[in-house]
Order: sequence, then C-alpha cells, then structure tokens
Amino acid sequence: MIKAVMIEKSVEGVQSVSVRDVTEDQLPAGDVTVRVEWSTLNYKDALAITGRGPIVRSFPMVPGVDFVGVVESSQREDITPGTRVILNGWGVGEKHWGGLAEKARVSGEWLVPLPDRLTGRQAMAIGTAGYTAMLCVQALQREGVTPDRGPILVTGATGGVGSVAIMLLDKLGYHVAAVTGRPEEEAYLSSLGAREVLPRQMFSAPGKPLEKARWAGAIDVAGGAVLANVCASMAYGGVVTACGLAADMAFPSTVAPFILRGVTLVGIDSVMCPRDKRLVAWSHLADLIDPVKLEAMTSEITLDSVVDAASSLLEGKTRGRVVVRLV
Repeated sequence: MIKAVMIEKSVEGVQSVSVRDVTEDQLPAGDVTVRVEWSTLNYKDALAITGRGPIVRSFPMVPGVDFVGVVESSQREDITPGTRVILNGWGVGEKHWGGLAEKARVSGEWLVPLPDRLTGRQAMAIGTAGYTAMLCVQALQREGVTPDRGPILVTGATGGVGSVAIMLLDKLGYHVAAVTGRPEEEAYLSSLGAREVLPRQMFSAPGKPLEKARWAGAIDVAGGAVLANVCASMAYGGVVTACGLAADMAFPSTVAPFILRGVTLVGIDSVMCPRDKRLVAWSHLADLIDPVKLEAMTSEITLDSVVDAASSLLEGKTRGRVVVRLV
C-alpha cells in the first residue's frame, strides 16, 4: 500500500481531502515509477487542497506539483532504476497524480536528474518556487539587466519564489528591494540579502499610469494592482518578470510604461518549460544556492500535516519553503 493525500469530489460537487492508502495498481499511467523521498507544499497545492482555486482538473487527485525521489522501475532506456530525479510541473497535481504520495508514476520526459551538488531535501526546499525564481533571474539577465543597472524589486518576498529570488539576486550582486505585507519579517528578508524592505501597501492600491522611475528590474508573483504599479515605477528600459497571481489575475495597467519608458514585461511559465531550460536552471541553482540560507527559510512537515499546512499557507502564516518528508 502507498500513503497519499487524496482529493475527491462527490456527485454533489462537494470536495473532500484525506490522507489514505492506495494500491500501486491505482497509480496513473506512466513509463517511470519513482519512490518519492521529498515533496513540497506550494501555493498551487494549497489552492487545490483547500478547494479555493480551480486547480484540479480531474478527480480523484493526488496533489503535489514537485517531488524528488529514486527511480524504482523504468520502461525507458535513458532512465535506469536507482537514478535520483526531480519533477516540477507538467500538470502533476492538476491532471496527473502528483508528489504528495509515497510513490509516483509519471512520464520519464518530465524528469530531470538531481544535481550531484544538491541533496533531495535541498532540491525540494528549492522546488518549483525556487526553480521559477531562477527562470525569472535568467530572464532578467537575458534582457540585459545587470547589477549596475539599478535595484531589483521582488514582490511576495516572504513566499517561496520571493525568498529564493532574493537569495539568488543577492548572490549575483544585485541590490534587492523586497515587498511584503508582513513587516515583522524584515529581519528574515534582510538575512536572505534584501537591502530594502517595503510595505505592500505602496503597491496594492490603484496607482497612476506612471510613477517615479526607480527599478531596473522586478520579479512579481502578485499580479493585479501590484503588477500594474510595479510596471509604472520601472526605470527606462526596465524589465518585469511576472510569474504569479497571488493578488489577482487581472492586470489593471495602461500602455504608458511600455511605450514611454520602454519597459519589457516577460511572462514566466515553469509548468511546461522545455527540458533543456530546466536542466540549465537546476544547474545554476546548484551553483548559486547558499545552503545555510536555504535551510533557514525551510520548514519540514509530514504527509499527515499537509492539509492543515495548506490552510496556513493561504492565510499568509507561512514564510519561505515547506518540504514534506515521505521517507
């Protein structure tokens, strides 16, 4: 038997979540079976578990957009049993059973090898959040935003993406300004490398088409009015990477920042990102992550604690990354 978090929906449309045993025969189709060692609890997972967002596409569903583990069996010549692998995205936890279970059966095309320089726990402490942060940083670099261009703004700073982004940007020599609705976490954000900590209220109210030009680049997880205000306050030629909608899916902006200041808005998708880009991102993460800072921003729970932790995450009571031990 395999222990798993299971989301189900009744014929009346009522969702229920429990931690229960399933058989290996119940695992979905796939050419690789992985014994999961660590998974994570992400914002998307929390939405799925609580039912507060339309994440799950079919029921029953095992949530968990991330996992790391050891290949137990494989029908592919390029993936051998005993290999340690990572999975991020590809619709697991939405359309295909995910990582919050002791085993997962998936397509081998979705897997990347665990870098030698990372432990499984560290890889999940990074997880989709950190991998997304790395894609954002790479996009800023690709668009020519170097440290000497000016400060970088990071919204949702105490969350997983924001926390890892601050750490990466600081390591690369950028001046980082962190935006948060939790002023009590200023010491935590400073410890990750933030040089400034700004209140979320500066960006959450409806703003002007153009604000004072301050930022050379930005990583935004919020969307909505926050993203609009971030774009309005970019310096000439600034670059904004958008990777989330924690505040709102809407984008109540104008074209002013884009046609008067030459601002670039780059969308970041981590779910269906091609494998070659994933390999590069994970290689850079293994090189850049500070293991001491990573550990300081990581909390650990068991599978039995996932449902309660999901509510806490959506209520803004969680900071950094949450890893789930499966072994």
